[in-house]
Amino acid sequence: MMKNIYLAVFIAAISSASFAHQHGIQSAAAKGVQASFDLVQTRIRTEGNTAIFSIVTSGKAGKLKPSKVGKLAGSQVFSYVWPTTLDPAMVGFEPKSGILAFAVTVHPDFDDTPLFDENGDGNPKNDGNFWHSHWVVLQVDQACGKDALKVVDIAAGSQPRLPKTWPGLPILIDSPGWSPIFKGNTLEVHVPFDDIGVVNSAGFDGVSAALRVNESIHSPLLCVANVFKVASGNLSLPGKVNE
Repeated sequence: MMKNIYLAVFIAAISSASFAHQHGIQSAAAKGVQASFDLVQTRIRTEGNTAIFSIVTSGKAGKLKPSKVGKLAGSQVFSYVWPTTLDPAMVGFEPKSGILAFAVTVHPDFDDTPLFDENGDGNPKNDGNFWHSHWVVLQVDQACGKDALKVVDIAAGSQPRLPKTWPGLPILIDSPGWSPIFKGNTLEVHVPFDDIGVVNSAGFDGVSAALRVNESIHSPLLCVANVFKVASGNLSLPGKVNE
């Protein structure tokens, strides 16, 4: 009798795990992609007023970081990105200013989270080599390559609407301080919203990529230089929150 109960519990647990894995955007493992950037599941779900951005990779998530080059110009940024259909105004940018994306990034040559001390050493300006989160607004710019995306530049002399935690760079980027949680092959970030209802109806996609700071350090400043993998395969933003 007890053996049958344990067997039933085990089967239920396996079924539940299999069902959970069916949520979000499912992507087949790709042999030509580094395992830590090989997205196999990309998801956004909500709990109360919190959106939970998550990815599963075929290898250990967050394992790889860019090599340090010793200067801002030409440096690299590794990233996990959730492009969304949300309006950038929802997090404090100008309305309809581009594609609003949530990103988890790392870059050893500069720190763009001046309000936060990720490594806990008392200096909030030396933490670029620790994974951290951003909101960014993306647009296509041929200066970055054919149909390549960039983080939108702020034109000299302009004063666009910006979030309170904008880090001071001349691009549409926010450094809100939501901490990424890495565990094995998973990455998860919990992000609070005032209007979770809008999030619940959003579409999204998943991207792992390397970005490059241009030698000019502006116009464009930060280009998507190497896409490792797109969860949907075509950046069609087919994901549905809570599905």
